[in-house]
Amino acid sequence: MATIVQCLSSCASLNSKFKVLSLKGASSSSTSSLSTRRGAVCSSLSFSQSVSQCVAFSSGNLWVQKNPSRQLIVCEAAPTKKADSAAKRARQAEKRRVYNKSKKSEARTRMKKVLEALDGLKKKPDAQADEIVTVEKLIGEAYSAIDKAVKVRALHKNTGARRKSRLARRKKAVLIHHGWYVPDSVAAVTEAVTMAA
Repeated sequence: MATIVQCLSSCASLNSKFKVLSLKGASSSSTSSLSTRRGAVCSSLSFSQSVSQCVAFSSGNLWVQKNPSRQLIVCEAAPTKKADSAAKRARQAEKRRVYNKSKKSEARTRMKKVLEALDGLKKKPDAQADEIVTVEKLIGEAYSAIDKAVKVRALHKNTGARRKSRLARRKKAVLIHHGWYVPDSVAAVTEAVTMAA
């Protein structure tokens, strides 16, 4: 019994940390427990009376042998393993990559729908001014998707602003093409021409 306590006291002073140490013998009539010492975390340690000596300690296993004529008792001592920080960073990066990819893809898809609708409206010779309302609804959805991508930092804020500006300029070009909108500079020039004449 004294050799076990001596062996365990030397094992408890090691720098590695343990979750649980337990020894179980054939006869578990008398058990005792060991408390935490010097940074080694031992939740519980129970052993039988017939344990005689400590043989070896390596790689998280404590081998304790009974009398030579009897069987071998093995104590599994699992050291607490720190999570690999590089592997965790890789997992986090992959999760963010997939999330950001979906946000960017949604913004691009909405932009394509708006640009196709505007091209169709521009090529249509007998287009009505009411048809721009459906395109404006698509533009609103595209703006929303772009803003969400910028909010979660899947897109840079300047990139989001540039893409929204591209949609607004394309819409303005279609409005000017059909004559539903007259820019201020053109209106000022035509007004000046009519006043001069």
